[in-house]
Amino acid sequence: MADAPQKQSWLNRTVLGVGLTSLFSDWSHETATAILPAFLAAIGAGPVWLGAIEGIADGLSSFTKLAAGHFTDRLKRRKPLAVFGYAFTALATASFAFATHAYQVLFGRVAAWLGRGVRSPAKKALLAADVPPNAYGRAFGFERLMDTVGAIAGPLTALWLLEATGHSYRKVFLWTLLPGLIAVALFWLLVRERPIAERPQRSFFLGLKTLPLPFRKLLIGVGVFGAGDFSHSLLILYATRALTPAHGMARAASLAVGLYTLHNGFSAGSAYFSGWLSDHVPSRKAVLAAGYSLAGITAILLCIGASSLWMLAVIFILAGLYVGTEEPLEDSLSAELVPREQHGMAFGTLAAINAVGDFFSSLLVGFLWSAFNAQIAFTASALLFFAGALLILRLRPHS
Repeated sequence: MADAPQKQSWLNRTVLGVGLTSLFSDWSHETATAILPAFLAAIGAGPVWLGAIEGIADGLSSFTKLAAGHFTDRLKRRKPLAVFGYAFTALATASFAFATHAYQVLFGRVAAWLGRGVRSPAKKALLAADVPPNAYGRAFGFERLMDTVGAIAGPLTALWLLEATGHSYRKVFLWTLLPGLIAVALFWLLVRERPIAERPQRSFFLGLKTLPLPFRKLLIGVGVFGAGDFSHSLLILYATRALTPAHGMARAASLAVGLYTLHNGFSAGSAYFSGWLSDHVPSRKAVLAAGYSLAGITAILLCIGASSLWMLAVIFILAGLYVGTEEPLEDSLSAELVPREQHGMAFGTLAAINAVGDFFSSLLVGFLWSAFNAQIAFTASALLFFAGALLILRLRPHS
């Protein structure tokens, strides 16, 4: 009977606040991201600038999460740091409206992504602190669901705003302030700060060293999986090439974007469902391992060389399902394996491992595809996906 109230109260004001904040914040910066390549072209900057802007911003953001994770565990209150991060991201994203050179966009994007890096560990630690452990899956799954809904709304809003403003990129960038600042207000008003036990003031490296052994083993599994977890922009390229002989380049490109929208829809749905499932099965790690295995199956189907639209739809659906499972389950397991006073460091370290995996996998799969063929590239991914699943299954909570 004691567990009944906990099961009914997981969707509290903090979970709702974090979820809505993720929706509006992602809505804001995905609106800007959707038109960024065209804006750069309009001010005379080519693809090299876009690659540099995204690569530098992503890299700095990821390692900011690692430092911010350590820092947030030393604070008496984590909430102000998260609010600052959201506000900084919103203002930096809107600053694109005043850019006249590519280097100014670079500074704005780096600033926006540093804000993301600062807020992320604090946000996740606050979320974990306000739900019972038996609801971690649903809480993190709901947050990821709302984030993905924002990611779907962003590009659609960008298209609508371009038409409404006479294709003024600068006005669209300024409009991103609205959802961005709504995100700040929602986090400030709804998210609660729960008191936790007094935290020892450790150095950064000692903080890393004192993370529990089971969590460090989780990071190995996450890292191995991440080494094969290619960017899903490669899926769009794969589908475009596969569909071009039958539909022509322009039609194939449109169909590929449609498939990616389908992918995002299933990713949003699976985020909550996988989290819910992990709260109702004896072993949360089994759900994450199943998601990793689903990624392996997706990679195998890519190796076969699918070219029909229905088969590509199956691949994109499976890819959406496993992407929706990854992050909420990795976060839920991390929260379960690490004491609450170390949650900031845990989430920051997890983000850094994922960043290294993303960087390595993009290089690995892209190189193998270019040097050999798609079959070899996705075979390598499949092997890494299944290896990651096995490592997760071997986790022992108290090892």
